[in-house]
Amino acid sequence: MNASAPPSLRPRVPAPVYLLAAVIFCLGTSEFMIAGILEPLSADLSVTIPQAGLLITGFAVGMIVGAPAMTLLTLTLPRRATMIVMIIGFSALHILAALSPSYGLLMVSRVLSAFACGGFWAVAAVHTSAISPAAVQGRALASLVGGLTVANLVGVPMGTWIGTQFGWRSTFWAVAVVTALAAVLIAVATRSSAQSADPAKSTDPAKSTDPAKSTDPDEAESPAPAEAAPSLRALLRAEIAAFRGPRIWLALGTTALFQASVFASFSYFSPLLTQVAGLPADLVPAVLAAFGVGAFVGVVVGGRLADRNIFGNIVGSLTALALSLGALWLVADNAILAVIMIVLVGASGFSIAGALNARVFQIATQAPTLAASVNTSAFNVGNAVGPAVGAWVIAAGFGFPSTVIAAIVLALAALVVVAVAIGVERKWARRSEPILAEAAC
Repeated sequence: MNASAPPSLRPRVPAPVYLLAAVIFCLGTSEFMIAGILEPLSADLSVTIPQAGLLITGFAVGMIVGAPAMTLLTLTLPRRATMIVMIIGFSALHILAALSPSYGLLMVSRVLSAFACGGFWAVAAVHTSAISPAAVQGRALASLVGGLTVANLVGVPMGTWIGTQFGWRSTFWAVAVVTALAAVLIAVATRSSAQSADPAKSTDPAKSTDPAKSTDPDEAESPAPAEAAPSLRALLRAEIAAFRGPRIWLALGTTALFQASVFASFSYFSPLLTQVAGLPADLVPAVLAAFGVGAFVGVVVGGRLADRNIFGNIVGSLTALALSLGALWLVADNAILAVIMIVLVGASGFSIAGALNARVFQIATQAPTLAASVNTSAFNVGNAVGPAVGAWVIAAGFGFPSTVIAAIVLALAALVVVAVAIGVERKWARRSEPILAEAAC
């Protein structure tokens, strides 16, 4: 589609993608809301605040394991049905959490909720890729991440307010009700068959109606009833094939290192602002909200850039992240400048989100479901590793600004991985050219 095309003819992000982003807003609110209700929760269940904080770790571990596990268990199911089941399960587990009489049962509910969350994330990303025109795929995938960003900006403070006003259990009840409603909306608004609005993705009618040539269970429901749907073994072979060779592993490594870089610094912004920059503690929530605004802007802008040049977006975002972190380290003792740099860290860092997801689908074109779920796990590996690295440098006596240095090192490591990935990609393209030329003949 050329630049002079009328706006009405330009490819757009399909409306169902925004519904999925709204669901991810609910999931993201649940994932991070524990941080805002630690004190009343720990007091009610007679556990220490560090023990209550382990509920966050439990959810992250559940996401790491749950995303690929649920993908394998639901691989032969239609995507629409899978998303609905995951959301209903997520809602039911939050009812269990709200009724939990003990810390142990609450921990179990959090880990199982993460399984449902990870499963939904992976299938929603694949569905988004399937229904979005190629020209806006990066923007569409960035919209899903945007739902998570808005959760940090709006959902978590809202959950904290509900928990402090009506008790921590009310926060779980609120998430349960909203996600149950989301399941109804998905059932009504999402088509069973994920057909792209992009003609380039479906130019061959034979391919779109032959289940034997597709690993999408939704497409297997479509015409050609005489043909049998692919077996689970065939689907697994196709999905696992994406993990052969270094391309997918380099993409996953980039995801994990980027996320670790962001969370190595973000996790300790509060003490950095109060103890180094001298900012009053009651202004810290506003600064973190400003970071969320920066992240949201980064997601929107980065999604558009990813549609033009995925590797350009990845390299540019990581470079900007390292530079903004370096600037934050230099001005960490100045409250005003530190706040400005924190907003820039949010914008530069999260501008990569759409490209990281789009890269996985670019590699695992024919069978992306398991790859997408493992990419979700890679994000959560970063969520776990980043704060741990930050805690290590603080415990070593280097002070809170050292977390920013650690984040820079992780961002530079991600850039090294990307440089290797670009070299591998060029070699792969050269090897593929004769095959593509032969297929064209």
